[in-house]
Amino acid sequence: MDMHTDQAHERQVSQRDPFLTVLGERVRSLRARKGWARRALALVSDVSERHLANLEAGVGNPSVLVLRQVARALDCELLDLLGDEEAHLPERLLIRELLQGRDDAELRRARLALAGLYGQPGQRHSRIALVGLRGAGKTTLGRLLADELDVPFVELNREIERVAGCGLSEIHNLLGPLAYRRYERRALEEVIQLYPDAVIAAPGGLVSDPATLNLLLSHCCTAWLRTTPAEHMRRVIEQGDLRPMAGNAEAMDDLRRILSERAPFYGKADVTVDTGGKTVPEALSTLREALQLGKGG
Repeated sequence: MDMHTDQAHERQVSQRDPFLTVLGERVRSLRARKGWARRALALVSDVSERHLANLEAGVGNPSVLVLRQVARALDCELLDLLGDEEAHLPERLLIRELLQGRDDAELRRARLALAGLYGQPGQRHSRIALVGLRGAGKTTLGRLLADELDVPFVELNREIERVAGCGLSEIHNLLGPLAYRRYERRALEEVIQLYPDAVIAAPGGLVSDPATLNLLLSHCCTAWLRTTPAEHMRRVIEQGDLRPMAGNAEAMDDLRRILSERAPFYGKADVTVDTGGKTVPEALSTLREALQLGKGG
């Protein structure tokens, strides 16, 4: 290698993107775990050795399709190439292998077993958390239930604003969704520490963050308040929010899609209560009975 080639190589190495460097190291590590030479990986993945060499050196810029081919050849998920280092700890890998191919009921049993190991089951039932889309009745029923139980009512949205030092719209518009999720998680952690007994109204989108949802499920007895998309829309408008009226057909389509996507996560709650077509006293009575059953009462 002549001087100009050495300089070109050093320049190339110094300009490597840190993400591509880590990606390359991960591919090399997974290949080593298999005990494969680069040529073997090239044959199995149908990606050229030269391309793989650049990828492992952190100087390639692979497409998603190429990364998918490499992941399949290494018998791993695409996220294994892109995820953080903790995802590659041996115990995590062994646990994931045990869960591979399990159906939802089996995964639920595994999650509850883990929650029993690492959660606080003794305190869980003294906190009640209501989840569901806006307009399901979380605030109305939550306040009434808290009064009946003589415990504090906590609206997590207000706690998020307190932690952030600004309103929800400012968080979303100025800081973005990732910042909102951080404040949401921190607010929930503080509520759990401060209130051993409480009724908590959770934001509708909390279930979109698995870590925060796990925290809620582990420390609270949870109830999903459910109703139809049309009922959600009607209640929101009755609360004085006329924004859904603009382009109503499109808004309803969005609402149906959101509810459909979130329903499997809302469904992880201990109990489900349908509030549609019920008066407030009827819905409160149904919620109270469901919670008693959910607690084994």
